[in-house]
Amino acid sequence: MHDHHEPASGRVETRDERADRKWNELLQEVRVTQTGVQILFAFLLTVAFTPHFQALGRGDHNIYVMTILLGAAATGALIAPVSLHRIVTGHRLKPETVDWASRFTKAGLVLLLCTVASALLLILRVVVSDGTALWLSAGALVWFAACWFAPAVWLRRRSGKNR
Repeated sequence: MHDHHEPASGRVETRDERADRKWNELLQEVRVTQTGVQILFAFLLTVAFTPHFQALGRGDHNIYVMTILLGAAATGALIAPVSLHRIVTGHRLKPETVDWASRFTKAGLVLLLCTVASALLLILRVVVSDGTALWLSAGALVWFAACWFAPAVWLRRRSGKNR
């Protein structure tokens, strides 16, 4: 017995077919973000071993610790869909897996946004004044949020009004 679902797009697919499609789409998205967060996290891990690191003040060390923890959390959230899928494969939980993987990915994106902003703050504090670094980092945070999240929010609201 197939339970066919026809969303507003007119696509006819079973619950399992929809889950398979959404899983494949999610995997493509996660591949891009995983690579970025892993490169950023690897770079951040090396910073503590550079000669200039010891010359940084306590505030910068605290920002570094926060940045590393955010990067680790982003990495964990963005890799979580893979481990979740591997552990529950074969238990007929694909739609639920897709939902959880989507939640982890969204959390990972927010954590990645915070990691980038925090890393920028750390680096910019070395290059420009503390106040300027804070404003530039905040501006970057707003820019990333505007690029990554604002269009989706706008589209979803617009879509909801049209229905």
